[in-house]
Amino acid sequence: MKLMTLTALACGLSGAAFAQNDCAAGKTLTDGTFTVATGNPAFFPWVLDDAPESGKGFEAAVAYAVAAEMGFGPDQVTWVRTSFDQSIQPGAKDFDVNLQQFSITEEREQVVDFSLPYYSSAMAVLTTKAVVDGGAAPTVASLKTLLWGADANTTAVPMLTDLIGPDKQPMLYGDNVDVTAAMQAGQIDAALFDLPTALYLSAVVVNDGVILGQFPPERSENPDQFGMLLEEGNPLKSCVDAALTALRESGKLAKIEAEWLQATTGVPVIE
Repeated sequence: MKLMTLTALACGLSGAAFAQNDCAAGKTLTDGTFTVATGNPAFFPWVLDDAPESGKGFEAAVAYAVAAEMGFGPDQVTWVRTSFDQSIQPGAKDFDVNLQQFSITEEREQVVDFSLPYYSSAMAVLTTKAVVDGGAAPTVASLKTLLWGADANTTAVPMLTDLIGPDKQPMLYGDNVDVTAAMQAGQIDAALFDLPTALYLSAVVVNDGVILGQFPPERSENPDQFGMLLEEGNPLKSCVDAALTALRESGKLAKIEAEWLQATTGVPVIE
């Protein structure tokens, strides 16, 4: 993969000298600074080497692209770390935006604000070599027979119902760490994750992990969409939305996605 330097990325996303535009003026936590939150740690392919300040990784690159559209140079972007659960609680935030693969849901929008989507996720089936050797195949008929696990706090359960309709009730867990631990222990056969996360988990976390197949976003009536999380009522939202719209219309957001979330993964599409 060809990696762009942060300087090249920033220059490529702004044809003029960086100057805070009128939209963002006076709307950030600290004047002249764009404060962005990510996880602790932050994982590939969203952030490379747990170093978001490098601009490498999909969400790190998107953050700097949005910053540039709003007139912030790379040295005007500050990173902080937050937990996922803490971030979706109501109340004051210590960041302007937070990128941690937050799915935009009506329930969450009651207590926080989200930007327009910056990514629509293909969902992938994570399993193990033992399950595949036992006959599991990338078809809905085969997937129905598996015992599934899911994080009860995410959108994975309704997506399981919509995409697969398992024969057995899914096993529910407190977080995705517990889900992958259950898979390793042989307590469940499979789980749904967005494709980039599934790629990471199969390569790094789950021993003999296998991605059995993927559902493209259009196969779901409501594909999982990730948005930048903001404090409820944050006036910066309109500026972030305008920046994302400009990036999408110019094709720059698609280029970032192609750079960091390659479409060709070798994972079969589930029919």
